[in-house]
Amino acid sequence: MQSYDTVVDRTDAPGDRPREFVDVHSLGPPEPLVTTLETLADLPDKTVLVQRNDRVPQFLYPKLEDRGYDYETVERDDEVVTVIWRP
Repeated sequence: MQSYDTVVDRTDAPGDRPREFVDVHSLGPPEPLVTTLETLADLPDKTVLVQRNDRVPQFLYPKLEDRGYDYETVERDDEVVTVIWRP
């Protein structure tokens, strides 16, 4: 997870909060979206979720906004990392 810490540090996510990681890069649609939303529902509000995916989760963004989350996506060589948190 160390390399993902550097990604999170490049975003506006709070740096002093606990972090959870979910890897959905090998799941087919709609599983990445469902898995991420289910994971968020089970996390304390102060936890930052780091999602590893193989594509930009464009259908996730409106659902995050509807639920009051902030997020940033960072595209890397062979993966996309989306950092999700409550403001």
